[in-house]
Amino acid sequence: MKYMKFLTLALATFMLSEMVLAGVKELTGAGATFPYPLYFKWFDIYRNETEVKVNYQAIGSGGGIRQLLNKTVDFGATDAFMSDKELAKSSVPILHIPTCLGAVVLTYNLSGNPDLKFTPDVIANIFLGKIIRWNDKRIAELNPEIKLPAEKIVVVHRSDGSGTTFVFSDYLSKVNKEWREKVGRGKSLSWPIGLGGKGNPGVAGLVKQIKGAVGYVEVAYAIQNKMPYGSVKNSSGNFVKPTLKSISLAANIPLPPDTRVSITNTSAAEGYPISTFTWLIFYKEQNYSGRSIKRAKELVNLLWWAIHEGQQYNKTLLYGRLPGAAVAKAEKIIKSMTYSGKPLMR
Repeated sequence: MKYMKFLTLALATFMLSEMVLAGVKELTGAGATFPYPLYFKWFDIYRNETEVKVNYQAIGSGGGIRQLLNKTVDFGATDAFMSDKELAKSSVPILHIPTCLGAVVLTYNLSGNPDLKFTPDVIANIFLGKIIRWNDKRIAELNPEIKLPAEKIVVVHRSDGSGTTFVFSDYLSKVNKEWREKVGRGKSLSWPIGLGGKGNPGVAGLVKQIKGAVGYVEVAYAIQNKMPYGSVKNSSGNFVKPTLKSISLAANIPLPPDTRVSITNTSAAEGYPISTFTWLIFYKEQNYSGRSIKRAKELVNLLWWAIHEGQQYNKTLLYGRLPGAAVAKAEKIIKSMTYSGKPLMR
């Protein structure tokens, strides 16, 4: 019996040593639902190519930031770059790299799935609860060719801390004074009206279920659920729908070294006005909480893959590829990562 126990212990020790020698087989991440359709595809492909599983939980940008600050994940994901105040909560630097471009759209549940046009003020007044029926004169004047119903508008918004909410409210705060003063921008808001859904899937699900509903989601969720979404009047006076071209045009701006930048309300004549980058966030110094250097290097490999090989998969899901300038800045950020003060990439 003692001999069998010895063999069992020896075998377990051998298997553990083999796992260590083979390297890390799983990384963990959590955060934004906005890019989840893309990340789901990315991480499945990455596992097939590298045998490293990426366990990503789409819990919202606020949750991703909290889990990174609590050091319970290898990386977080957020559509709202961390503010200086949030970054100050960490005793060590947190870095951001953009992974793709996306768009927030107005999706709705109306008979016939009409192709509607919206202005910034109409959007703000719907979500402020001041436009309450679909045949309101302000909507009808923008869409004279469509017979709009007298149905009551049911507003649907996010119930969780959300980067999608930050992008949407950031846009409205730039274009509507009343919204800016009464509601403002943030990942979580005190909503004047409406029903709450968890994550982009939750909002899309409620809009699809409720006749007359309107909500905001990442465009991929509207496409996947075969839901209509409107065009929005931009700062140049053009009504623009989100396309790879119109989203990319919105990002054609100088990027700061840390890549934390808002691209809503673009000045590009053909740019879609509710466009955004989305980011992965992680610690610059990777030797913390007992992390091994192997784990740190696997994270570096994943991040590098995301901004290079991973970009070829963006288009099919209507996420814009990173512009060259964004890739170059992301490369520099990844190369700044350290383990015990020494660079992880050379």
